[in-house]
Amino acid sequence: MPRRSPLFSLSALTRAYRRNLKAFARATQPVRAKAAAVPRARSPAAAVTRTPRKPLPASGEWIAGMAPGPAGARRFHLYVPPGLALRPGEKRPLLVMLHGCGQTGRELAASSRMNRLAVRHRFLVLYPEQERLANAHGCWNWFDRRSGKADAEAATLLAAIDRVARRHPVDTARVGVAGLSAGASMAALLAARYPGRFCAVAMHSGVAPGSADSAATAMAAMRGRRAAHLPDPPPALAVEGPVPAPLPPLLILHGDGDNVVSARNAVATAELWAAASGARAGTVRTLQRGKRHAMRVTEYKARGRAQVTLREIVGLGHAWSGGASGMPYSDPVGPDASALVWAFVARQFKQ
Repeated sequence: MPRRSPLFSLSALTRAYRRNLKAFARATQPVRAKAAAVPRARSPAAAVTRTPRKPLPASGEWIAGMAPGPAGARRFHLYVPPGLALRPGEKRPLLVMLHGCGQTGRELAASSRMNRLAVRHRFLVLYPEQERLANAHGCWNWFDRRSGKADAEAATLLAAIDRVARRHPVDTARVGVAGLSAGASMAALLAARYPGRFCAVAMHSGVAPGSADSAATAMAAMRGRRAAHLPDPPPALAVEGPVPAPLPPLLILHGDGDNVVSARNAVATAELWAAASGARAGTVRTLQRGKRHAMRVTEYKARGRAQVTLREIVGLGHAWSGGASGMPYSDPVGPDASALVWAFVARQFKQ
């Protein structure tokens, strides 16, 4: 049988992704009359036209920039909260937020409302932007490792972080990375490739690391039908010392009603990361606050410290949990993912 061309594979991925978006639209319909405010997913084009021109909140600085790297230049926006009033030499934590397919950093800022937490807790937020020339749907190419594109994009994101850290008061020992969907998959790749650069990583509705190496295998990976494995660090890092940096602690958020990325990926990622960290699973707990979606929480600990925290959210589809209403890829009924992400990242500062 003749091999499929890369063009055919990308076309198949595009068609399958559109089918998954339709499934996502069905999955995010409200299940109770009270939840009528939960929006149905809109097409990426519609999402762009409805997005506020500025992320919430409007105060603070929204600084545009661009960073060159192995994958080419990538634009970014940095949110600096107002009134930092830093002492001489003082630096603040940085949280890197990676958007999903059919989304922009501005839209992720608006739906997650992470900037509000940045104002309260005095940290900076970096929103890198994928170029549509690199991926027509605005997806980070987490899956394209066979061609080297995924690793090149990870290196370019690291270059953007370095550029921001040189020009702004960033504490490089307190940098976390989080992402939604394709952004979550890229966040895991970035942390696995450069573990010494991040104090924590959070995946929301992402695909298990190393489960795809091309567009042709990405859809099977999204359905949880491929084995996961951790990528090796870059050769330059592998020879820097005899003891490689340990993986940063990982938070996983995933809805069990996700019809775009199977929740099997959440469990696979947790077990993979835990095995690499020498951690073992504890007892599953069920938590619920008010009428929000319940969560099944499993902590994987080593030496008394949680290396992986898995939060499976009951009834959540492919959307940012606890996000702003009226936004695509956002479910206001869920637990507050932004608060959970920041609390997890900040907890690592004390370790």
